[in-house]
Amino acid sequence: QVQLAESGGGSVQAGGSLRLSCAASRSTYMRNCMGWFRQAPGKEREGVAEIDNYGSTNYADSVKGRFTVSRDNAKSTLYLQMNSLKPEDTAMYYCAASTGRFCRPVLRDYAYSFWGQGTQVTVSS
Repeated sequence: QVQLAESGGGSVQAGGSLRLSCAASRSTYMRNCMGWFRQAPGKEREGVAEIDNYGSTNYADSVKGRFTVSRDNAKSTLYLQMNSLKPEDTAMYYCAASTGRFCRPVLRDYAYSFWGQGTQVTVSS
């Protein structure tokens, strides 16, 4: 078991930036695939970005070139740097941890076993 706690959400104007953080209660899970998902009102949860134990990353097409996922294993923390934010990025953002070292299948929520409570991101035009 691992507890995940997200932080860093907030309200920004379009074009702005935010950095989300996700602190894991057990460092051992930092060796596994970890990811970020989001869910907007009335929409299904979607994968945003993920990173495996070896630093390989996957991104949703909608965020490529704008978002960067990274991890600091020493701090047991996962990050999501979000730049050039758009109103359509508005959603609740969730951190998730897998029990596997690799992120397979790509950006699928059913591949993840542990979830945080989420942090709200609101982007105004």
